[in-house]
Amino acid sequence: MNKLLLLSTSACHLCEQAESLLLQLNIAYQKIDIAEQDQWQERYAIKIPVLLNTQEQRELCWPFSTEDIQTFV
Repeated sequence: MNKLLLLSTSACHLCEQAESLLLQLNIAYQKIDIAEQDQWQERYAIKIPVLLNTQEQRELCWPFSTEDIQTFV
């Protein structure tokens, strides 16, 4: 099974929207605050929210829809 990470940060309304889409689809994910790791902050600061498939090393950057998420997973 693919491990999905939702890369986000606090006080990000777009991140909240992305999380809501994942919840609507009942998709398991782990939420990660990019501020916790410098490498993620540098790479994703202007892209978040980002859905990251850690097994396949693929990323889905905002904006995305429920249909985009279903295709991605």
